[in-house]
Amino acid sequence: MRVLGIETSCDETGVALYDSERGLLADALFSQIDLHRIYGGVVPELASRDHVKRLVPLVREVLERAGVAEGEVDGIAYTAGPGLVGALLVGGAFARALAFAWQVPALGVHHMEGHLLAPMLEDRPPEFPFVALLVSGGHTQLVRVDGIGQYQLLGESLDDAAGEAFDKTAKLMGLRYPGGPEIARLAEQGQSGRFVFPRPMTDRPGLDFSFSGLKTFTLNTWQRCVAEGDDGEQTRSDVALAFEQAVVETLTIKCRRALKATGLKRLVIAGGVSANRRLRASLEQMAGGLKGELFYARTEFCTDNGAMIAYAGCQRLMAGQQDGVGLEARARWPLEQLPSIVN
Repeated sequence: MRVLGIETSCDETGVALYDSERGLLADALFSQIDLHRIYGGVVPELASRDHVKRLVPLVREVLERAGVAEGEVDGIAYTAGPGLVGALLVGGAFARALAFAWQVPALGVHHMEGHLLAPMLEDRPPEFPFVALLVSGGHTQLVRVDGIGQYQLLGESLDDAAGEAFDKTAKLMGLRYPGGPEIARLAEQGQSGRFVFPRPMTDRPGLDFSFSGLKTFTLNTWQRCVAEGDDGEQTRSDVALAFEQAVVETLTIKCRRALKATGLKRLVIAGGVSANRRLRASLEQMAGGLKGELFYARTEFCTDNGAMIAYAGCQRLMAGQQDGVGLEARARWPLEQLPSIVN
């Protein structure tokens, strides 16, 4: 089955074509970073308008690169949530119209399920069951995964998600948008040990997260440095490193707890923050110490993309699921509400 995947949940327009027998045939992505950078964050109305401009050219590009004609597509999957409602409606309306014109089924896909299943696109995909750390700009969750649609939420952030904390901290320090990569870049030049930040909620049992206080702690540290006239590039790098280390160690501690609590040995990390090299290294070491395995998608499939939507949609379309008459975009959509696929 060949499925066209369309991702428009936020500020990236992703299109991909996945074949259930041959794998990923082609994918294309347009990022709106330059459009939103001058505002220091995503402007929803601008994001929606830009998706309208990009979808048709990207679909044409993907079909041409895959060598597939319009009539050879068997289904269309699109992101139905969670995300920015306007952006979701653009992608959903486009996908449904295309499916109607091509006379093929369409299916709205959960954005975080797409991320969770993105490592399945790799040559060595994880086997079920496993623990997944979903860590992005909008979500930080630990989930037990026993199969597609068989999800048990183990813990989540009570306030800011990890990626959101990265972006907000960077903005507070005067760094450009998006802040996560800027923090990571500066941290590479940082001096370890000069600043030591707290590891939030690791001194108590449980698998929930909280990064809001860490963000405030970083701001106070930076403002103190500025007041003392110590706001040079090296100090900025040292603060960035201390912040990144705190986030990475916090995530690692909670992942270790989740593996021990479930008795599982496989850990999957997914979402934009899963591309962070320090996080990957820390979790590799942790998993190895528990005689376990770590799985993640290639870097380009950690951030929002059409390939993950095409894959997730293909699995559900092959199981007989498809949209009804109405079009629904969900700003919030608990992962546990998804129906399971029984093999």
